[in-house]
This record gives sequence, structure tokens and C-alpha cells, in this order.
Amino acid sequence: MANAASGMAVHDDCKLKFLELKAKRTYRYIVYKIEEKQKQVVVEKLGEPANGYEDFTASLPADECRYAVYDFDFVTEENCQKSKIFFIAWSPDTSRVRSKMIYASSKDRFKRELDGIQVELQATDPTEMGLDVFKSRVN
Repeated sequence: MANAASGMAVHDDCKLKFLELKAKRTYRYIVYKIEEKQKQVVVEKLGEPANGYEDFTASLPADECRYAVYDFDFVTEENCQKSKIFFIAWSPDTSRVRSKMIYASSKDRFKRELDGIQVELQATDPTEMGLDVFKSRVN
């Protein structure tokens, strides 16, 4: 049983895929899931570089918590092409209370494993992580 300090392990794949997203831009996004029985965070879905924001939001379940990383491309006011890596803690209101507690208590430890996250978002419904929110957080 995960305690308050949350003894969730992090599968090596989680870090490896994140490094590929960060260094090689192999993926647009990664969705992570906590396997409660194995007490570890695992990769659930990888988004191809051609995938867009709509594909990303469609990959998050409406009533289950997830962690996700999204490589957001944008153009600055100086017309420079840039990108920032967002960490999203997805915790919909309709998810189970136990699930919300496990994800909340494991978040900081998991996030520390992913070196290179630039912006963090906490979202309980899709409007809290809309494109407008992403755009407002990159400046």
C-alpha cells in the first residue's frame, strides 16, 4: 500500500521516453499512468511528433487521473520558433478520490525524475489546460 510519502516506483521507460522527447523530439507528448497493483508509474501512450494538441487532449481519460508531458511549440513576439515542455497533472473531478490522492502524493517525486520540465499545469477539466492556457504560460 502506498503511504503518504508515496512509495511509487518509476519505470525506467518513463525517463527514457522523456529524454527522447526532450533531446530528440521523438514524441509530441507522453501520457503516464500509475499502475496501482505494481505501485509504479508507467508510460501509457506516446504521441508522434505530427500529433497535435487535439490528439493529446483526446488521449487523456475523462474520468481517470494521469500525468502527461507535452512539447508545446510556439512563436515569440520576436518571431522566433521555440518550444517548452509542459508537465500536466490531470485529475478530473469525476475520478476516484483514492486515485486523486495517489496521483497528488506521487506527483513531486515523479516530476523530479523528469529533468527538463519548464512549466507545470494542474488540470481538473479540459478548460484548465486549453491552448489559451498553454500560450499564456510560455511568456
